[in-house]
Amino acid sequence: MSGFVNIVLIVLAAVFVNNYVLSQFLGICPFLGVSKKVDTAVGMGLAVVFVMALASAVTYLIQIFILNKLNLAYLQTIVFILVIAALVQFVEMFLQKASPTLYQSLGVYLPLITTNCAVLGVAITNIDRGYNLIETIFNGVGGALGFTLSIVLFAGIRERMELADIPECLKGFPIAMISAGLMALAFLGFQGLIQL
Repeated sequence: MSGFVNIVLIVLAAVFVNNYVLSQFLGICPFLGVSKKVDTAVGMGLAVVFVMALASAVTYLIQIFILNKLNLAYLQTIVFILVIAALVQFVEMFLQKASPTLYQSLGVYLPLITTNCAVLGVAITNIDRGYNLIETIFNGVGGALGFTLSIVLFAGIRERMELADIPECLKGFPIAMISAGLMALAFLGFQGLIQL
């Protein structure tokens, strides 16, 4: 299989087949917390795209050139979390200066990207699957685009539900959980479509 086709398959698999939110259930906290408005969901998605793509590349290089060379691979999780935290701090400072309204609307969920297990999950998956640097970056971008797709779709659904006649006992979080479950079922339809 050619390199270009392999990259395309990695991205498509990360977005649809192995969607970190809807197929692997990673990153649920920001998915549920920041998905009430589409604008906020798009902002969170873009922040995650930047952090996840950059974190994938940086963690790969640290794993290959530092942890593996010094026989410190057992420190992988701790080191990866520290790298992700540093990148999130950078994004937070940038958004605070560049877009204060988006910074305010993301609120506490922006620092939560640090502990967003989807970001850490992508970084560890890249190493476990033996991806090279290019594949790692594209898997990170694909994973982030999958996160963005799912959170924006979910925000759109939640905005529409504000106008729907929902029974009182299901309003709020219960109907959100039901909707998230239905979205996850829909994404399960992609399972087996791409084999890597």
